[in-house]
Amino acid sequence: MADNDKLEHQCLQKEFEWVLNEEVHSILHQLNIILNECVRRFPSWDNDVQVKQEKFVLSTSPDQLKSIVSISGDTILQADIQFKVQRHQQQTMYRTNIRHDCPWKLHQVQDAGNHLRQAILQIEKIDKETIFNSSEEVLHVLRNLLGCLQRGRTSLIVPRKRTIDDLIKSRNMCLTPNLPEDLAISFYIQSHKLIFAVYQLSNSHGAMKYDTYQAECTVPWLNEVLVLFTVALQLAQQLKDKICVFTQYRDITQLSRPVSSIAIQS
Repeated sequence: MADNDKLEHQCLQKEFEWVLNEEVHSILHQLNIILNECVRRFPSWDNDVQVKQEKFVLSTSPDQLKSIVSISGDTILQADIQFKVQRHQQQTMYRTNIRHDCPWKLHQVQDAGNHLRQAILQIEKIDKETIFNSSEEVLHVLRNLLGCLQRGRTSLIVPRKRTIDDLIKSRNMCLTPNLPEDLAISFYIQSHKLIFAVYQLSNSHGAMKYDTYQAECTVPWLNEVLVLFTVALQLAQQLKDKICVFTQYRDITQLSRPVSSIAIQS
């Protein structure tokens, strides 16, 4: 029985060493390919390359909101905006534009790109000849990598929560003509969609409240980016789980062996 336990332990150790120094490098190589594919989807990645402009129309029926935007990378260069809001029992139309000298920055796209860059750097720091001597070394790399990927994906999926006051005072709120003080607009990313929102402040029986109107459109390259982020996250998490299972099983088998046997091995 003891011989069987010893043989099982030796086989487990060999397989574990193979995972650490063969499979880990293979998975990191696959992740590097996936993340570089993701990089190519980001239109604003390379500052030396002229980024093409994309035009989108965001509207609701029956013409309560409409905005025609021109986007280059993570920046809305131009937006023709018109919307209707309820005032004194009637609808009032407003028209405004994003100023050419003050483009609207989509910080979520910028943040996602930065986290993606950090994830790639985490992988590139690992040389092909690196020998991992413990699961802790691999788990350290994977935790850092997973953190970058999760933050990058979350940047696009979960917009930052901002108050109306924050929006009104934002650098992005450079419009011509300016809007009344009780109105604010916002452009932001939610998953694979660009959202255009209008916020109207009002005083109801001494309490401030606001109404929200919004329109959206799909941005195809964002959908591709999210898919690649998700695939990379799943692959990295699967490797992390595998390392953890090996570690736990190895610890259990060592604890289950006789004390004298453990002493001899040490």
